[in-house]
Amino acid sequence: MKQKLTKYLIDFSNFSLTRPSSDRLRIIEILAVVVTGVGKFVCMDYLNWRLPFVLVAISLWSLYAVYRYKKDKQVLKDWGFRTDNFKLVLKLVLPFALVSVITFMVIGAVQGTLNPTWHIIPLLITYPIWGMVQQFLTIGLVAGNLSTLKCVKLKKTSVILIAATLFSLVHYPSIWLLIGTFILALFYGYIYLKSKNLYVLGLFHGWLGSLFYYTVVNQDPFADIFLKYLN
Repeated sequence: MKQKLTKYLIDFSNFSLTRPSSDRLRIIEILAVVVTGVGKFVCMDYLNWRLPFVLVAISLWSLYAVYRYKKDKQVLKDWGFRTDNFKLVLKLVLPFALVSVITFMVIGAVQGTLNPTWHIIPLLITYPIWGMVQQFLTIGLVAGNLSTLKCVKLKKTSVILIAATLFSLVHYPSIWLLIGTFILALFYGYIYLKSKNLYVLGLFHGWLGSLFYYTVVNQDPFADIFLKYLN
């Protein structure tokens, strides 16, 4: 009876049940995320295989999520794939999103980089999927695992800074992307450790990221990724 009671750990801060996993698994997952980040530089930046890399990364990490779910039915909710706190996290993220949109518009107007085009519409639809995967890797696996390591006790501030730094570095060499993703990851890390919900974070990652490209960065990701295959 005692073993059954201790099989689950109740996480009252997130109102969820989480099963304990070893530090070995946590470290392996973090290293796998780092390898994915290195793959981004090779495939997307050097070889210019943007779409193939995104599709392969989504597929492989989705397969891993399915594998873990078969082993532990609670793991998806523990990672943040949950709907019970969707409205709560939405209320926390919405003010940040509104301030971000206004900031993007002001910077774009000052720089003269506002680039209104219909290309942003399909990106607003598709990018949240990739954004959710990125948040799962950076916030869910890196920040989430670092915050629960038993061999090394890290403060929440350190966990958030590490995750934000890694997420920012993946977007090198664009200075605007380095700055924007670092700020985003700082806020997202704080929200995630407070109340996990990758659906909200991924959705706004895709929407804010799309707008950021067409206002501040002055790039057209839709043309870079899709049009070369359509033409």
